[in-house]
Amino acid sequence: MRVTVCDTKKELGALAAKEGALYINEAIAQRGEADVVFVTGKSQVETIGRLTEEDIDWTKVNVFHLDEFVGLGQTSKASSRFFLREHLLSKVGSVKSYTAIDGDEAKLDTTVKNLNKIMKDHHIDVAFICIGENGHLAFNDPPADFDTKDPYIVVELEHRSRIQQVSEGWFRNLDEVPTKAVTMSINEILSSKHIIVSCPDQRKAKAVASCLFDDITLLSPSTALRKAYDCSLYLDKLSSALVFSDGRRIFA
Repeated sequence: MRVTVCDTKKELGALAAKEGALYINEAIAQRGEADVVFVTGKSQVETIGRLTEEDIDWTKVNVFHLDEFVGLGQTSKASSRFFLREHLLSKVGSVKSYTAIDGDEAKLDTTVKNLNKIMKDHHIDVAFICIGENGHLAFNDPPADFDTKDPYIVVELEHRSRIQQVSEGWFRNLDEVPTKAVTMSINEILSSKHIIVSCPDQRKAKAVASCLFDDITLLSPSTALRKAYDCSLYLDKLSSALVFSDGRRIFA
């Protein structure tokens, strides 16, 4: 894992986007298309914003969601579908394909089955992700399932994960936060050719330290990133506060 500490969120977003664009274009050059998965949330605004400014032929990019709340409509501003439309899809125009996650609970089994069928024909070239305050990857909260080989699974959301959604302003109170989500599994994330982790803000500092130095365990899901084939972790001064007192680049 490569770790880069940036002075600001803007620098973090710019560097993460530039590296991600390099890999997307590399896949397009090699295969004629690229499979890219995106996490959503405030930590991703700078990275995705800068990515839309990169020289990428988006008509050759297959776009996937990392996760989505169960029971939340796509018009909700807390929905991953809403976020990705606003911050990515509306900016880049046409893409080769867009596979959204339907959060309708009544269709849940069919949704997951269809997603897993689709993923048999795709292998993620670039995964843009983050680390949760409780150390989760996507919505794989502790204790995470490190064994399943299914690309997408349904999970129960941990209390700390739901609290984070309120503190970020997506919901007014805990009662509004869904208790379940559809998420890309740990093993599917790790199978990505390249993983770009954009993780700013002081509230992530403890989770970052755990990711880098805890034993690799389902109780600290982000530690699994240390097993990835290729992973770049981008931090700012605040999120790296428990790891470094100055900006530097390391290999963990």
